[in-house]
Amino acid sequence: MNRLRIIFIGTPDFAVASLQALIANNYNVVAVVTAVDKPAGRGMQIQKSEVKLFAEQQGIDILQPPNLKDETFLKTLQAYQADLQIVVAFRMLSQLVWAMPRLGTINVHGSLLPNYRGAAPIHWAVMNGEIETGVTTFRLRHEIDTGNILLQKKVLIASEDTTGSMYEKLKIEGAHLLIATMELIVKNNDYAGEEQDKSQSINWQHAPKILPQHGVIDWHNEGKKIVNQIRGLSPMPGAYTVVANKKLKIFKAFFEEQSHHHEHGKFFIDAKTELKFACKNGFIHIRELQLEGKKKMNTTDFLRGNTILQ
Repeated sequence: MNRLRIIFIGTPDFAVASLQALIANNYNVVAVVTAVDKPAGRGMQIQKSEVKLFAEQQGIDILQPPNLKDETFLKTLQAYQADLQIVVAFRMLSQLVWAMPRLGTINVHGSLLPNYRGAAPIHWAVMNGEIETGVTTFRLRHEIDTGNILLQKKVLIASEDTTGSMYEKLKIEGAHLLIATMELIVKNNDYAGEEQDKSQSINWQHAPKILPQHGVIDWHNEGKKIVNQIRGLSPMPGAYTVVANKKLKIFKAFFEEQSHHHEHGKFFIDAKTELKFACKNGFIHIRELQLEGKKKMNTTDFLRGNTILQ
């Protein structure tokens, strides 16, 4: 059994897959760092992070610092005398944290770095119509997502994939890649990896945090771009348009290319089973949607039970 002392840092279920893989492969995870418990949902009940729930099941020590620079937290973290830290889906760390272990800190990122550096790499890869993305393990340093690459794995993006389906694929591939990376580090503690490509001739895409304005559908755009936006924001936070002063989120749709003279954004209902919106070069046919204040449903059920579009 490998006895490197590991601190695992992460919050959502995307990170849990990697933590599970470490435990299943007998790596010595001495503690986890995760987000503080917070209220969520309609009842605003206090919720634990997915990483915390799993760590509790495994009997792993849990740290939940509100402030990553807090002196008490840093002393507690130092006391574990970790050889290595692993970060998966967590907020930006200060150098006081990532530089602490003797072997540094490695990160699992949901893109093929240096492409799609940032907070939302899966969303942006799908929204931009990419046909492949992947996962990268790399060493943390001060500038976000710029450290030396350890390993990478390409993953194809199918035409029907959404951010939701890619999230599941990359979650699993990321866990596999982490174990391969750990095997590499165990064999050679000093393995530094390779510097990221700094070529100025390549237009690397960025992956900033998704903001509310990114969800607004512009019906003046070409159909393929709109469908990619819908796929990239499904299931969260959802691409949307406004109908009768209510937000209408769209989660599944397909594009029909066709010349027309209709106003962009005008909608059409066919036999109370089909809903489509006119766009620049055709029509966007809606398959799954959610009206503000209502539950998500398919188009047929929506048209049967709502009169807002009538």
